[in-house]
Amino acid sequence: MVVDRERESQLSLLARRGFVDPAAAGGLLGSASFGELGRDPVVLDALSRCADPDLALAALGRLLVASDDPQTLRATLASSKPLRDRLLGVLGVSAALGDFVVRHPESWHVLEEFEVEDLTPQPDRFRALMFEAVGAAGSDAASNADDGAAAGAVPLATLTGLAAEDALRVAYCRALLAITARDVAASADLSVVAADLAELAGATLEAALAVARAEDPASAALCRLAVIGMGKCGARELNYVSDVDVVFIAEPVRPDGADAAAVDDAEALRAATRLASRMMRLCSDSTAEGSIWQVDAGLRPEGKSGPLVRTLASHAAYYQRWAKTWEFQALLKARPVAGDAALGAAYIAMIGPMVWAAAGREHFVDDVQAMRRRVVDHATDSLRRAPGSVAVDRELKLGPGGLRDVEFAVQLLQLVHGRRDETLRMQGTMEALGALAEGGYVGREDAAHLADAYRFLRTLEHRIQLFRLERTHTMPDNPAALRRIGRSMGWAIDPAGELGKAWRAHAREVRRLHEKLFYRPLLVAVARLDESSAATVPSGTGPSPRLSAQEARARLAALGYADPAGALANIEALATGVSRRAAIQRTLLPVMLGWFADAPDPDAGLLAFRRVSDALGSTPWYLRTLRDEGEAAWRLARILSCGGYVPDLLLRDPAAVSLLGQRD
Repeated sequence: MVVDRERESQLSLLARRGFVDPAAAGGLLGSASFGELGRDPVVLDALSRCADPDLALAALGRLLVASDDPQTLRATLASSKPLRDRLLGVLGVSAALGDFVVRHPESWHVLEEFEVEDLTPQPDRFRALMFEAVGAAGSDAASNADDGAAAGAVPLATLTGLAAEDALRVAYCRALLAITARDVAASADLSVVAADLAELAGATLEAALAVARAEDPASAALCRLAVIGMGKCGARELNYVSDVDVVFIAEPVRPDGADAAAVDDAEALRAATRLASRMMRLCSDSTAEGSIWQVDAGLRPEGKSGPLVRTLASHAAYYQRWAKTWEFQALLKARPVAGDAALGAAYIAMIGPMVWAAAGREHFVDDVQAMRRRVVDHATDSLRRAPGSVAVDRELKLGPGGLRDVEFAVQLLQLVHGRRDETLRMQGTMEALGALAEGGYVGREDAAHLADAYRFLRTLEHRIQLFRLERTHTMPDNPAALRRIGRSMGWAIDPAGELGKAWRAHAREVRRLHEKLFYRPLLVAVARLDESSAATVPSGTGPSPRLSAQEARARLAALGYADPAGALANIEALATGVSRRAAIQRTLLPVMLGWFADAPDPDAGLLAFRRVSDALGSTPWYLRTLRDEGEAAWRLARILSCGGYVPDLLLRDPAAVSLLGQRD
């Protein structure tokens, strides 16, 4: 009876600590492999804080059995809280990483560091780890190869073939252990985790390229090859499991001496294609250690129908003559990640001006909006047709209120306004959203809500992918999975229910803001601007416009302003300074100037606009209405340009401007 009561008490305690199967948990904790560790209250406390205590305990039991030195592991777990929290935190959120640690029991030492900062390798540390795995030499030259670099000066691996493939996978998973531990046990910021994953991906590509060179030194001697990261890899916001999008650029190796035979472009491209293809397979193929991720070169010119590798000149010719609007949107994220750094930098310098001029293309905004609608329609159709199809509203990435809604809205705003505002020219979604809010292109509250939702959705996506390390963006409907994910995100009471409520609330807010920002009428007008009106508006904090005063007056006269000096004074009064009012005016004025110029008396319209802005500029709704409701701004410009009594009537009651945004 006493034994039964003790067992019942233990099972009740385990159930209260979050175990779904307390009987199985009690059996494991009492097994010989755990020994005294199974009765240590600090271990039970650590398990109770895991996303899935049952999963963590089962994986730890398997690790103790597989370990060559279980006594050291038990002693370290009992004495080291950092290791205890990190190891059990990882085992409780990822069955796949638990399987990896059991296959490679010595890997737990990766988490043995006692300072959180030690779990955060810098990019060069990731590179060193991956090079060490394949025995690569020449790593110092990898990121600094110049035009005349010889093939021998770049990294060459000593491991090749299947041994190199397995070594890459083991080293990658060990680095992933540290990133995951920092994520789930040290509450690392999403941006830091995503950047670490992107840097690890770049280091892995670099190490794979070192293996490819070692396997085919003849090809390596003929060409310089740069690997450009695209998408989330290029933007340093990679997922735990994602295709790694790349573009390849190659040039012939220049001969060192006058007597050396020149390598022609065709021969160099064939050599570079062999190296690039092998590098992709080294990462993508499945071995006994699994696969790392797929390397996707589908964003290259002409897509999968085009050559895998092109020269810099060939890329430039394609983008200048044939590229579609969506291709410039994709190039927004481009960043050199591996191979010849000088060639990669030349590629970025070449595409930059074209990317930021793309918004001036005819129908640019319409094309981007149409592309988004096609993506949504395609995703909906694909999900319906897929075996075991899921509802599109469970899609975190492509579904309504999903990640793509945030990313497309931010990218469109960047490309339209970034033509003239260089502070918006950045790759990361969160950084760009912050810059858009700072510049007055997005309301502060809207930007904060969108940022909160994006962090939540990306974290949720990470937690879903971590369990099996599989590429998925679908919200599970399994109660056990929802409970594990909810607990991993901080909910202890009704984790599945609270997770569902938070997800639906964020998705609704994202969808609302996406419709507001992505289909903002003013975007089309801004994208159609020529420099005649835009260049007359001050671009930042200085008192002068981007043109000299004389040039600005000449532009305004060409637009039809009878008193260009007076018009310029009004523009500077509205748009000069560091206030948020001035920042939003710098967004509005280039468009408003064009609308005033279409009227019989542009000067009167601009002066009336200044008077209305002086009267209402400090209100919380005036500039926000004009920025977010493009039709209201257009109506106001028409009214103020009418002349006669109509502007005076409006100036008697400036608050009537709020009515201009109403559709009825």
